[in-house]
Amino acid sequence: MTARTIMLVDDHPVVREGYRRLIESRGRWRIVAEADNAGEAYRLYREAEPGLVVMDLSLPGVGGLEALRHIRQWDAAAKILVFTMHQNPAYALKAFEAGALGYVTKSSDPGELLKAIETVALGRRALSPDIARTLAEDRLEGGQNPLDGLSPRETEILRLIALGMTDEAIADGLALSLKTVQNNHYRIRAKLGARTDAQLTHVALKSGLVTIEGGPVEAE
Repeated sequence: MTARTIMLVDDHPVVREGYRRLIESRGRWRIVAEADNAGEAYRLYREAEPGLVVMDLSLPGVGGLEALRHIRQWDAAAKILVFTMHQNPAYALKAFEAGALGYVTKSSDPGELLKAIETVALGRRALSPDIARTLAEDRLEGGQNPLDGLSPRETEILRLIALGMTDEAIADGLALSLKTVQNNHYRIRAKLGARTDAQLTHVALKSGLVTIEGGPVEAE
């Protein structure tokens, strides 16, 4: 694995270009690969073997949680920094459960991203101040999130169900057997106390896993 090299994973080319310039402007890091979806991220990681990955979670189709999990399965030492718009503390915890070392929100000052890159490169955990504060407040207030009881894989399957994907399509996208997806689907319903997929979608919307046009929606 090559030190001081980074792979960027984000589905917006303009965003990747902006952060490429920011990261490389310091002269300490070099971007060696860019991916815009989970499958490409996994393939390019194996080819480029970057020292660090900066990854968004909102990717088309299979999301960043699954990409993160796959990379970590192939390389248990992979250093992955999540860089995302999601400020939900439950989502941040799922990223860490899947193997991320850092979590920075895109609303943070650009300096926070650069600082987190250096921290994660040392094998240490990094959190942007806003998500750290939200996470601390949530836990101090004893807040419960429906996602707390789900594994990272179950969280990703819930997200795909809420996007309207069938079990067959999810199985194909995640390279799993149909039976495995169906079993996970059943467990997710049981854990969330949901009788229908519409209720699962309701939970996904309230948890910020999915959005509809216009931004995050608070389901009633």
